[in-house]
Amino acid sequence: MNPTVAAPAFLSAPPEVRIINRFERPFDNAVATARTCYSGRGIVYPEQVAPELARDEEGAERRRELRDRIARSIYRAGHHTTFQHAHVQFALANVSRHFIWGFLHSHPFYNSEQVSQRYVEVREGAVAVPPLEGEALEIYRATVGLQGEAYARLNGLLHGTVQEAYLEVWPYYGRIVEGKRCQSVIQKKTQEVARYVLPVATLAYLYHTVSALTLLRYWRSCLMADTPLEQRLVVGRMVELLLEADPDYATVLQEPLPPEAAPEFPYLQDAAGALEDRRAFAEEFDRRLGGRVSLLVDRKGHNEEVLADAVREVLGKPRGALSDDEAIRLALDPAANALLGESLNLRPHGKLTRALVHPSYTFARRLSHTADSQDQRHRMTPASRPTVRAYLTDGPDYVTPVVVRRNREALALYDETMARTWDAIARLRVLGAPEEFAAYILPNAVALRYTESADLAALHHKHAMRLCYNAQEEIWRASLDEAEQIREVEPRIGRWLLPPCGLRARSGTRPVCPEGDRFCGVRVWKLDLKEYRRTL
Repeated sequence: MNPTVAAPAFLSAPPEVRIINRFERPFDNAVATARTCYSGRGIVYPEQVAPELARDEEGAERRRELRDRIARSIYRAGHHTTFQHAHVQFALANVSRHFIWGFLHSHPFYNSEQVSQRYVEVREGAVAVPPLEGEALEIYRATVGLQGEAYARLNGLLHGTVQEAYLEVWPYYGRIVEGKRCQSVIQKKTQEVARYVLPVATLAYLYHTVSALTLLRYWRSCLMADTPLEQRLVVGRMVELLLEADPDYATVLQEPLPPEAAPEFPYLQDAAGALEDRRAFAEEFDRRLGGRVSLLVDRKGHNEEVLADAVREVLGKPRGALSDDEAIRLALDPAANALLGESLNLRPHGKLTRALVHPSYTFARRLSHTADSQDQRHRMTPASRPTVRAYLTDGPDYVTPVVVRRNREALALYDETMARTWDAIARLRVLGAPEEFAAYILPNAVALRYTESADLAALHHKHAMRLCYNAQEEIWRASLDEAEQIREVEPRIGRWLLPPCGLRARSGTRPVCPEGDRFCGVRVWKLDLKEYRRTL
């Protein structure tokens, strides 16, 4: 097994991969945990498994044979939790936002801390350039160049508009708005909007921590859509470093699955013939949304009743002693359940709040790539996110932030950048450039359409974060859509889908706003859901 087999390189800065922290003896640890399950003598420790710690060469060989046989046996049988104990923390740099969204963050089994485009200005030319040639490469470089120029211009054009909206929220800052603190906030808000024109090829850096099991899965699936070349390069280096640290993982490491093993593979081959289908799908989906960002399309038929029953089961109370209304209130009213006022998410640990996992909801959603990149970090509200190549349509398909619509000159530049971007995609298609590479110039603004499901526990936590006025605009509007629709059909549950300040105010937790000097300036906890308004 050689994860460093030659692959074409990106023409931009190569990905950088470093291991920052890891377990000692991770492979021995996996077998030690497996043996502990059947040990009548107590814990089996990794040093009792390690061949190099045996008393003599014969003992070392016996240990190695037993360890590797057990490892292969449990791996092949699918008993993979033993490989989940050991974690590896990587530092990754020069990787694209497209790769992060499409691969690293497309599953729940990771932790990442990533540079923010909302708060850090993007450097000129910080983009991944796939191995295109000739005219295709020229078109690609020209397109990411014009997108970068539009980003810089929008940062200037939108500054006054953002400042105006900022003072609508904080009118008493009018005297000091030119001060350093106010201007820093306004600049960050401006960057948050301007980034919509940047390509998903924009480079990022991050800490990324996964278990050894997840890394084995990465390698097995690294040739799947959407970014197989970048996945192959980055994951190959991650696996190479893992094997350098502990070569024994080669005992179970499998070769990557071929791309055609994925069921979506044949549907991604007919690029030209798919254009009409892609356009028809988008129109059909948007008609169904009816103007919403997120549409409630399904839910369990008896969510409120099931929740009430679950609460009674926790407490051992019959219906006559605890009504449905009171049971639901005990689980969801922060005045009765102080756990809901905690910044630390204790829902999975509280007896009553665990009852919230039974109600569930499904939404059809339309978000930009940049908004969804944040939304997908809510790993307990999983979604069937799309293959991005399906959005290489024959015409622009994007989301426009509210602030951009308030500035005529900025809107004209924004729309022109989108039109020129999709024109470049069409030209790359004519030249026969691989769709995998053309997708990198899609803008952050590209509209993604998908279905997302959540149980009430996960949705309650997500809304507590994203109904906050500091949340990214699109995610905030999607969460507001969801809370309003649930309140309409299940008012006894929906009334408790609140931002953090609403939960904290009800529970008596102080300060009411947990954001400190990032307070949005609005006493949202005093507002009804129908009164929520955002200018930024």
